[in-house]
Amino acid sequence: MDFFLNGFNTLSHGLIGYIIPFLFVLTIVVFFHELGHFLVARWAGVKVLTFSLGFGPELFGFNDRHGTRWKVSAIPLGGYVKFFGDDSEASTPSADTLQTMTAEERSVSFHHKKVGPRAAIVAAGPIANFLLAIVIFAALFTFFGKPSQTARVDSIQENSAAAAAGFKPGDIVTAINGDAIESFTDMQRLVSTKAGTPLVFTVKRGDEVVKLTGTPQLREIKDTFGNVHRVGILGITRATGPGDTVTKPVNPATAVWLGVKETWFVVDRTVAYIGGIFTGRENADQVGGPIRIAQISGQVATIGLAALIHLAAVLSVSIGLLNLFPVPLLDGGHLLFYAVEAVRGKPLSERSQELGFRVGLALVLMLMIFATYNDILHLAAS
Repeated sequence: MDFFLNGFNTLSHGLIGYIIPFLFVLTIVVFFHELGHFLVARWAGVKVLTFSLGFGPELFGFNDRHGTRWKVSAIPLGGYVKFFGDDSEASTPSADTLQTMTAEERSVSFHHKKVGPRAAIVAAGPIANFLLAIVIFAALFTFFGKPSQTARVDSIQENSAAAAAGFKPGDIVTAINGDAIESFTDMQRLVSTKAGTPLVFTVKRGDEVVKLTGTPQLREIKDTFGNVHRVGILGITRATGPGDTVTKPVNPATAVWLGVKETWFVVDRTVAYIGGIFTGRENADQVGGPIRIAQISGQVATIGLAALIHLAAVLSVSIGLLNLFPVPLLDGGHLLFYAVEAVRGKPLSERSQELGFRVGLALVLMLMIFATYNDILHLAAS
């Protein structure tokens, strides 16, 4: 009996600890992504047949006064908006269906709209993800303020990049490559993304200002949950005493600007990481899928709701950026087709589009398999 009770308790803990935070985060991100498509489609006069959170069989739903079926489906790993004229959830058209439409049906068909409105509808999903992230970051800064801690050097590791650059205890970093540094955290974040890149530090040393050049070293570190990250390390530490960290209040206008900067930081870091994979500077084992997201969601949920909402903002940026990649099947692939159509003055042939979607499906499936493989390795190592 104890064995079965322990097994049930473990399962319950896994459900509450991982699945529920994962669904909370993913549902927010997917809903706003699809809402972007939906709102701009309605604005453009396109009839929306379905707004689905998840894929597969419908669990429950309702019809609104415009005839759109809003539903929650069984597989909670994404979502879709299906427009009038679509032959599938991926917005692929059926040539036979399009040709037999009446004039009235064509007026509300997605595929009979001009290339501009179609591109706007497709781009609205990723844009909604970026806007969601900005709003979340801005709200967190507004309600919780911005923690600040002087970028002071208290100790220096031997044989580190900081030692080679000439840092001394008591130095205060005020700028990196000419950009002002307001806190030790700001300095850490910038340095962590610049492994192997020489940086010029403006340092206040007593009454004088000196310039030091240091190149962060790429190292593996573990966070509080045991997850391994490869980041740039300078080799300096900051001792924290009582009252050393000050949380500065932020007005709404400044919070929005900080939200934009935070969103751009995630975009910049993600693009740099992907570029690093292709140049060999980064290892692809950090690419994660749903299992990894669920694990991180559960870990972050133990910190608090604010941390989980912050994760939703980061994930929203990542999903928005991923969808802009020029891969057929993703939003970026559709936008690529529309760009070609705008240049040619006519759409690509049905055969070309079908081939493109098949290639896109293969690429997406390979990425999912690779990410799941990495997820399993992470779980086995933890």
